[in-house]
Amino acid sequence: MMDETSTEEALALARELLADVDQRWAHVTTAARTAAEIARTVPAEDRDLLVTAVVLHDVGYAPALERTGFHPLDGADHLKGLGWPLRVVGLVAHHSGARFLARARGLEDLLDVYPDEGGPVADALLYCDMTTTPDGLRVPFAQRLRDLHVRHRGAPEVELRARAEREPFLRAAVARVQARLGPVR
Repeated sequence: MMDETSTEEALALARELLADVDQRWAHVTTAARTAAEIARTVPAEDRDLLVTAVVLHDVGYAPALERTGFHPLDGADHLKGLGWPLRVVGLVAHHSGARFLARARGLEDLLDVYPDEGGPVADALLYCDMTTTPDGLRVPFAQRLRDLHVRHRGAPEVELRARAEREPFLRAAVARVQARLGPVR
C-alpha cells in the first residue's frame, strides 16, 4: 500500500515537471480530484495508489523527459529511474490504452518492459484521464472522445487506425468504472 507521503511527493514532482507545460498541470489536478472522488471503485488498499498514479500519469509531457516522444513511456522511464514503485510506473506506462498507440509508433517492445496490470485501478486512472480535457475541464467521456478525434484528425494513417482500435478499450473501461460507481444520485 502506498503511504500518504507518496501522493504528496507525486504532487510535488508533477508540479515541478508540468507547471509550465501548456495546461497539463490543470489537467492533472482536475484528474486527481476526480480520482479522490471515485476512489471507492478500487480496493481500499489501492486508493492512494490510484491518486498517485493519476497525479503522475502525464509527467512524460515534460520537455526535459522527452526521449521517445511518447509521453506514457517517457514518464514511466523517468519514474523508474527515480525509484517509484513498479505498480505506479506500470500504471503510468500503460495508462489510457497506451499499448495501442505504442504499437503504431513501433514502441511496443519498450512499453512491454513495464507491467500492464489492468483491473480496477487502471480503469479508474483511464476514467480520470478520459473525463478531463487537456486544459483541466471535466467533461463527459463522449465529449473527450470527440475532442480527441478533432485534435488528432491529421495524424498518420497508422495512428488513426490505432486510435480506432483503442476506442472500444476506452469505452469498456469507462463503462466498468461507471458500473462500479452505481446509479447517479
